[in-house]
Amino acid sequence: MNRHSGWLVRTAATAVGTIGVTVGLLATAAPAQEIRNDVRDLRQDRREIRQDNREIRSDRGELRGDTKEIRGDRRELRGDRQDLKNAYKSGDPSAVKDARQDLRGDRRDLRGDVKDRRQDGRDLRQDKGDRRQDVRDLHRDRRDLRRDVAERKGK
Repeated sequence: MNRHSGWLVRTAATAVGTIGVTVGLLATAAPAQEIRNDVRDLRQDRREIRQDNREIRSDRGELRGDTKEIRGDRRELRGDRQDLKNAYKSGDPSAVKDARQDLRGDRRDLRGDVKDRRQDGRDLRQDKGDRRQDVRDLHRDRRDLRRDVAERKGK
């Protein structure tokens, strides 16, 4: 019995020792993997920020284009109002009808362009919010990387 218990104790001690060494090796390998993951996260965050910057530039360009269209539509409306005024002065019913249709169509165009501009403004605000979140993620990932590297050096 003593002989068996000694053998059993040695085997258990060896198993515990092996498990301890394995856990120790895994513990030192984990930060290296975490560092690789953090570096990958940083790269991904930078890619997302660059994409957000491209989208913001695009949205600003669309806003500029919409603003130019709105200015043009307003100029056309001024001209259409003058045409309607002149048509009333002339007394020609078909000229009045045509002038009204032109005015109505240009008002519709202006409303559509204003609507587009509002949507582009919303898109711009959304893209700026996305970029802010991506920058926060980048800072968080940098902090995690610094912490993981410090842990690795400390071991």
